[in-house]
Amino acid sequence: MSILLVIIHVIVCFALIMIVLLQTGKGADMGAAFGGGASQTLFGSTGASTFLSKATTVAAVVFMLTALALAYISTHKTGSSIMMDSNAPIEQQQDTSD
Repeated sequence: MSILLVIIHVIVCFALIMIVLLQTGKGADMGAAFGGGASQTLFGSTGASTFLSKATTVAAVVFMLTALALAYISTHKTGSSIMMDSNAPIEQQQDTSD
């Protein structure tokens, strides 16, 4: 189960990086560069929510959920240690008959 979560976590991590890098900057419009009102649209100065912004939100939510799940799984692991199988070393008595 944790292997599957790690694989999903890594894939979503790379997808989140690529989605963020594909997005344009906030003031990338030509109208915004000259101070015109072209950036003031029906949806305000930020514009309509695009596919990339929705994909960023979904990828971020999945990334956080897998991170929380991996943290929970790693702290509640019931595996055994290799030190549990070995016995404690035997102490030898010191010879004090000098």
